[in-house]
Amino acid sequence: MDGKRPTIDESYWMATTPGTRYPAADTDLTADVAVVGGGIAGLCTAWELVRAGLDVVVLEADRIAAGVTGYTTAKLTALHGLGYARLEARHGAEGAALYALSQQDAVDRAAELCDELGIDADLERAAAFTYLEDPGRTDELRAEAEAARRAGLDASFVTETELPFPVAGAVRVERQAQFHPRRFLLALAERITAAGGRIHERTRVTGLRDGVRCRLSTEGGFTVEARDTVVATHYPVFDHTLLFTRLKPRRELVVAAPVSSGDAPGGMYMSPADRVRSVRGAPYDDERRLLIVTGETFEPGAGGVRERFARLEAWAGERLPGFAAADRVYRWAAQDNDSSDHLPYVGHAHPGTQHVFVATGFGGWGMSNGVMAGRLLTAHIAGGPRPGWTDLYDPRRLPHVRETAELAKYQSDVARRFVGDRLHTGHVDAVDEVPPGSGAVVRLEGRRCAVYRDESGETRVVSARCTHLGCLVRFNDAEKVWECPCHGSRFGTDGAVLHGPATRPLEPRDRPEEPHD
Repeated sequence: MDGKRPTIDESYWMATTPGTRYPAADTDLTADVAVVGGGIAGLCTAWELVRAGLDVVVLEADRIAAGVTGYTTAKLTALHGLGYARLEARHGAEGAALYALSQQDAVDRAAELCDELGIDADLERAAAFTYLEDPGRTDELRAEAEAARRAGLDASFVTETELPFPVAGAVRVERQAQFHPRRFLLALAERITAAGGRIHERTRVTGLRDGVRCRLSTEGGFTVEARDTVVATHYPVFDHTLLFTRLKPRRELVVAAPVSSGDAPGGMYMSPADRVRSVRGAPYDDERRLLIVTGETFEPGAGGVRERFARLEAWAGERLPGFAAADRVYRWAAQDNDSSDHLPYVGHAHPGTQHVFVATGFGGWGMSNGVMAGRLLTAHIAGGPRPGWTDLYDPRRLPHVRETAELAKYQSDVARRFVGDRLHTGHVDAVDEVPPGSGAVVRLEGRRCAVYRDESGETRVVSARCTHLGCLVRFNDAEKVWECPCHGSRFGTDGAVLHGPATRPLEPRDRPEEPHD
């Protein structure tokens, strides 16, 4: 990028939709079902439950469709990289077929809701592609196309694409879709409340007591009682699910720019090579389309985010002529959680509960899995026939034998960060060494503190210890936030919780007078 065109550090989905103002809970509440989380999984679940005749209350810590869902990469497809060959190897032909059926059902359900409810979400039907540039890997693409076809998708291996650079080949799957996810969800929220559901924003849930009736406590001191509870907070915020031992958070960068219609592909393209690159177009105005480029996957707290953005923009400018000529660029980052067996967890949160449900572990495919989760959880809660893929996604499933090594790696990585960061002598020796507009972990009187210095030189000092399980946070230099590398919690420079699983802010520090830990 030449530095002259404006950069908009905001999700395009957020920048092109109005804000919401649903009231915060200001009294104790009762409902048939409490849905914790107002993203795609929570709102789709709430809608399906309201349609089934249940009294539903949605509790969102901030604003609906403004967290992970508001900053999604927004791919709505059943083709998930090179996933079907892997699924078939791990879960058999039946497991791969059930996965394909559930994902395609979700794609079709989103399109059906737009049509049925009259939602203008810029939904377009398009083909999805998984491509590779390395000729030595075409056998992988052929195997994936065959596995996807055996699973029931309309899949084929092709060598020609719309991309303006050569590829070795691609898997093509028909009848997929793309849409504006926030327009879809804001409209769905209006339908939820019109049908009698309740939505409360700025209502952070901090506790959950399971039983014949669930009792939820909120940051504001109010309680919510419900027969059933759905935890759709992206990463479960209640540790008794123990799913955090089987989830690994990751972030992915997105850049998008308006280009002439001929410079954006009609299909959705994703390369699962060592450095992931995803390219697709979306409606923008009468003469242009939005060219969306995704990549530079990294773990929260890994650092160097500005450099990662620069690499992604440089790749887009070199490979996609329209991007290089665009008059503006939107930049944002998406976050998701990978499960150790590459399948989401949707269903009963743990073996000891009948009334608490969870939806998580979408592995970068939150749009289709969020819609799928709404259908599946409604079948659990409202009764009636359950889909054939119920057991496939059951969070209570035992780890597959092939998961053992991956689970061990997940936990060793967390242990390494938890212990290693404490053995480290310190990131910066003094507050004065933190550059303006940046942040660093500083040892102050024996305690590690997260210190942010704004452009004027004023500092904000908070505890560097994540309030989830105590890992030390790290600074994201592009988004100006603190991130926990263990489980993906994110905090503002003032310590406020931006993203769970943490539910409590980082404690403020008055340095250096406070006593030691």
